[in-house]
Amino acid sequence: MPLPLIYHEDYSPAFAPEHRFPMEKFRLLRDHLVASGLTRDADLLRPDICPVDILALAHDRQYIERYMAGELSREDQRRLGLPWSPDLARRTVRAVGGSLLTAQMALSHGLACHLAGGTHHAHYDYPAGFCIFNDLAVISRYLLASGQVTRVLIFDCDVHQGDGTARILADTDEAITVSLHCEKNFPARKAHSDWDIPLAMGLDDRQYLQVVDETLDYLLPLYRPDLVLYDAGVDVHKDDALGYLKLTDAGVAARDEAVIRHCLGRDIPVMGVIGGGYSKDRQALAARHGILHHSAQRLWTEFGLG
Repeated sequence: MPLPLIYHEDYSPAFAPEHRFPMEKFRLLRDHLVASGLTRDADLLRPDICPVDILALAHDRQYIERYMAGELSREDQRRLGLPWSPDLARRTVRAVGGSLLTAQMALSHGLACHLAGGTHHAHYDYPAGFCIFNDLAVISRYLLASGQVTRVLIFDCDVHQGDGTARILADTDEAITVSLHCEKNFPARKAHSDWDIPLAMGLDDRQYLQVVDETLDYLLPLYRPDLVLYDAGVDVHKDDALGYLKLTDAGVAARDEAVIRHCLGRDIPVMGVIGGGYSKDRQALAARHGILHHSAQRLWTEFGLG
């Protein structure tokens, strides 16, 4: 069986090309992975739309209804930073379904990766920072409520703190929130994760990887989670428009391999979502996100999964 990769054509709806959020990156990532020979389009798993009852495990029902109807307040629209459309609304709930399918495949096979996901700024009843519904929080609550896991650990390596995830799951003891983020970056008002690891601006590959290794060496044996949700944001890259860290392509690859290896080496299933990444060079950005999937494929083969 090939490495489970999850994608849907809904992920890149028509969008203003000059917008800061690179909506076409999901389609370009699919194209990159196919062109590089990592997968075939026919082998990609297409998710269903996430049902409202599952979204409501982590979000206010009235907020869900307001967003899906295009009735957000002007303040919420400003916080979100994305123009509403029916296609974007469908894309949003489809992508949460994609992260949910990724989690199920990881539990079944040990490892799976999404070609989207990581919407960690979405809060219980309002959006923020290009994030509408928080897939990491939804997955955690759903898997715990359904008894598929007894503990999950969210390892968020996006350059921005996972503030929405931390706040939604603050009272969910079985969901451990870990955020490695640039301390002087969005959001200005940080939440309190279970483990916050603020990083200095300009951190390079070697320094960053040391933090990743030390953190996982400590936390994975401490909590022994049934699943790790890994947010592999590439906005840590030196060329990212919103980042402020100095990782190279090789550093991002080493990070992704380290996270997956730490988990699989302890027999802990791990799922990857792509998180943030911002660049006017959309092709380069798509290839940067694809580092996760190529790294995962190497370890899928090495560990003999499937």
